[in-house]
Amino acid sequence: MIDGLVQSLVDLASAHVWLVPAFALGVLALLVAPLLVDRTVAPPPAEPEAARAPEPEPPRPEVARAAAPIAEPRAEPSPAPRRARLAERLARTRSALVGGLGPLFAGRALDAELLAQLEKLLFDADLGVKTAESLLESVRSSAAGGDAEAVRRVLREAILAKLRRVEPKAVTRGAPHVVLVLGVNGSGKTTTIGKLAARERAAGRKVVLGAGDTFRAAAIEQLEAWGARAECEVVKGQAGGDPAAVAFDTVKAAVARGAEVAIIDTAGRLQTRAPLVEELRKIVRVIGRDCPGAPHETLLVLDANTGQNAISQARVFTEAAGVTGLVLTKLDGTAKGGVLVGLADEFGIPVRYVGVGEALEDLREFSADEFVDALFASDAGAVA
Repeated sequence: MIDGLVQSLVDLASAHVWLVPAFALGVLALLVAPLLVDRTVAPPPAEPEAARAPEPEPPRPEVARAAAPIAEPRAEPSPAPRRARLAERLARTRSALVGGLGPLFAGRALDAELLAQLEKLLFDADLGVKTAESLLESVRSSAAGGDAEAVRRVLREAILAKLRRVEPKAVTRGAPHVVLVLGVNGSGKTTTIGKLAARERAAGRKVVLGAGDTFRAAAIEQLEAWGARAECEVVKGQAGGDPAAVAFDTVKAAVARGAEVAIIDTAGRLQTRAPLVEELRKIVRVIGRDCPGAPHETLLVLDANTGQNAISQARVFTEAAGVTGLVLTKLDGTAKGGVLVGLADEFGIPVRYVGVGEALEDLREFSADEFVDALFASDAGAVA
């Protein structure tokens, strides 16, 4: 039986001899296929970058780094803000005081009728009665029969002469140099103190501020803000406390800390005139006890927008304390800047600074020539 089966296979193979190679190829394919599949399987995922320890980057020489080209263009620095011209700041004052001369004359020569109209123009410019009459007399005697340009020239010279008399003089500085600042609420007093502190700090001096306006919490907070901005220590007391005590502590702190400057704020409640005057006198007495000659400067801050009220305020404060210098603020937004001429003419107190804007650099040392040049500048003219 087995022999028969073998014979059948032999006969089948003989009859289908072509199947032998096919069969062999099939067996070979079955053996090779697993090897080919293993080679096509995707490799295991790479280890995340975060899990690997970073390889240290070899140091590059400074020269090579400097020699490498810059890929991106460097941004140009922003231009410095333009310093406002004084002629721009005094535009409204100039318009009120001298801008009406041309339309007033309209080609006519100075006569009695024009003198009367000029008198009204000068009074409206908030020069004050005394100053307006003085200027009118100068015009009457030096520009009779002249045109608008002649009157303008006489007014310019007369105003310049008055303002030159109140140009600031050199101040003998104390050690520490104590500055007492006066002024009514809202005049820009605390802001002026902050700007003065910034100026002193820019000059390399150490400054201590005294919050002597103890009757207004807002004044203390505002002074603290300026102190932080100018990097100055601020001495303060309890709200409603004794201003003289704060002033005394400020001077003591300046001495103890080796500060070159102490600037003291004060209250400005004109509605309580008698107590205010006595309070300021007390402050002056107290701060002079341990610091001979203090206060070395007493500055009165006046808001130019108040016009003739500024002259009234000057009378009260000069009565209370020996005012040594004036600061006229807010000249950039008023047509009443002529009051500065009236203040100079009536009190003869040096004008230390004028405020012509909000920026730190807008608190400027007063110069009579610069101020008059700006006041009489033409619209096309530019005065720094």
